Amino acid sequence: MAEEVLLAEDGKCEGSLTKSLLAVAFLASFGSSMLYGYNLAVVNSPAEYIKAFFNQTMVARNGRGLDDKKLTLLYSVTVSVFAIGGMVGSLMVGILVTRFGRKGTLVRITCLVFIAGAFMGFSRTYGSPEMIIVGRFITGVHSGISLSVVPMYLGEIAPKNLRGFLGLVPSFFICLGVFIAQILGLHELLGKEEHWPLFLSLVVIPTMFQLMLLPWFPESPRYLLIEKRNVHATITALKWYRSKVNIQAEIEEMQEEQRSMSSVQTVSVIGLLKDRSVRWQVITIVVVNIGMQLSGIDAIWFYTNAIFENAGIPVPQIQYTTVGTGAIEVIAGCVGCFTIERLGRRPLMIGGFTFMGICCAGITLSLMLQSHYISVACVVGIIAGFCIGPAGVPFLITAELFKQSHRPAAYTVAGCLNWLSNFTIGFVFPFLQMSAGAYCYLVFFGVCMAVAVYVFFIVPETKNKTFVEISQMFAARNGMLEEESSGLGVANNLKLAKMNGYGAVDLEYEVIEKK
Repeated sequence: MAEEVLLAEDGKCEGSLTKSLLAVAFLASFGSSMLYGYNLAVVNSPAEYIKAFFNQTMVARNGRGLDDKKLTLLYSVTVSVFAIGGMVGSLMVGILVTRFGRKGTLVRITCLVFIAGAFMGFSRTYGSPEMIIVGRFITGVHSGISLSVVPMYLGEIAPKNLRGFLGLVPSFFICLGVFIAQILGLHELLGKEEHWPLFLSLVVIPTMFQLMLLPWFPESPRYLLIEKRNVHATITALKWYRSKVNIQAEIEEMQEEQRSMSSVQTVSVIGLLKDRSVRWQVITIVVVNIGMQLSGIDAIWFYTNAIFENAGIPVPQIQYTTVGTGAIEVIAGCVGCFTIERLGRRPLMIGGFTFMGICCAGITLSLMLQSHYISVACVVGIIAGFCIGPAGVPFLITAELFKQSHRPAAYTVAGCLNWLSNFTIGFVFPFLQMSAGAYCYLVFFGVCMAVAVYVFFIVPETKNKTFVEISQMFAARNGMLEEESSGLGVANNLKLAKMNGYGAVDLEYEVIEKK
């Protein structure tokens, strides 16, 4: 019997941006993704106050303070332990989303933020630097999990024509989190010595809103149908997230993905790395996620104050200049959100990395020529180029390049590499700067241009494509036949009948066979 494919009357799975979709995107990003950006920047403003607290505590304990070397080491541990926690959290993603679902994982990990907020908020009261370090580690674990789960959740609930927009909403909120931390860190607000414990523990407020509201939203329809095989819950979730249109075609598109998988069991990380049918998808997420961190953006953030000071900006005014760069991040992130569905993923990635590479080369040139204003312009350019595309698109395409069974493992790999690269660049950059001087930014130039070239030649455009269609686009490159990749005819398919404009369950099973 010839292959039979069930289609809705219009044959499309596209949808409009409903209030429910927008609400869950903003809520998940506000209570999770934004905290990652906030925690990246929150330790910058009160750095001297935290160091003074460490020193005072050691005097009270041992009768003498720490020398500058040990004090710097202790503070460096406090900052970098966030990345270590993130790496640990990223390794837990696959297990958590398979067991609890996407929304279920986000709701459950809110307890980590409350624990971390308590540790950091009461650290001065109990005279314990260790409580700050533990709190930073726990917030890192939370960010390591949410940085993968939020784009996975939004990518699965979004119709294909809005997947790019919703997929970049978390990136926008990360930029917003950095900006909020920079504003609150001003001396006129929470940038005073007596306020730093409150400053660190404010992370509990967005999480509280998320915990109160997110449980009322449905789980990912793809998770419910493909992994839990709960058709009734899937229809209910789609009714919630879609306007009142025929959702039969979208459910059948999920079923096509289910049929295309050799198994609905979640693939392990080892299984993902061994599966030759996704070889180039894995290579792609490795390249773009490592490239995102090794592009030099973290080094730029590290060196921004020194560049501004060398440009002649008075030291007391640098904090306001830094807030200005945060505003540029937010604006660039907003531009990325509203242009990705028009331009596509490739232009934002290629253009973003290329522009960053040119600006990195510009910083080297400006440092050699002692032209500090060019340095400032290049710093702003790197930040804007990063936030428009490379900051968020890698997390989005990690969801798009893989089917349901491979997606959790893919996010585990991508997240782990992302955090490992983040930690590596933070550790290596000071030594690279000492040995190479102004030429150290040429390393970042090379990385940015290499990633741009890779995306140009290897990564196809995924805009407005289903997950099955994207998998088929990689089939030839992976050495797989398109029929083998699509896998139609592997499993049974639930036939859906129409009822009041929605899909209704017909308990009759239909075997799809290949001729």
